[in-house]
Amino acid sequence: MTTTNGSSPLDVEIGALQGGSADLSQYAGKAVLVVNVASKCGLTPQYTGLEKLHEQYAERGFCVLGVPCNQFLGQEPGGADEIAEFCSATYGVTFPMTEKVEVNGEGRHPLYDRLTGFADAEGHSGDIRWNFEKFLIGRDGRVVARFSPQTEPDSAEVVAAIEAQLA
Repeated sequence: MTTTNGSSPLDVEIGALQGGSADLSQYAGKAVLVVNVASKCGLTPQYTGLEKLHEQYAERGFCVLGVPCNQFLGQEPGGADEIAEFCSATYGVTFPMTEKVEVNGEGRHPLYDRLTGFADAEGHSGDIRWNFEKFLIGRDGRVVARFSPQTEPDSAEVVAAIEAQLA
């Protein structure tokens, strides 16, 4: 399955964390790992692995895209400046971040409408389960993999999926 409506998640309009457009069309032709992130979660240390992936594969046409979300126990309560400062100062994050959005429910952002129809290796599709759920968008703009929140960014399955898109 590609996306729920046949178009690429990269065709969606979404704001950048600190204002303006995130302009997802700039990632066309690249592999993109979209991750709903939070600053006060037990999984927050995954920022380290995400940044490592971003740095390691950027020159080969790969990007991590962080999507802040406060829907899971209020674990991303801050505003844009606070989120940006935390990510930069605590984890050295350089990958792009979007505005804070909802990933589930009636207020689900259209980006996640296009992502959540894709099932992970265990067959889970639909609602995001927790912070740090990961979706890999291939160079062709289609979702090619989904990983659970507990799957570490540097796990063998994530790295293999990224490298397959960059081959």
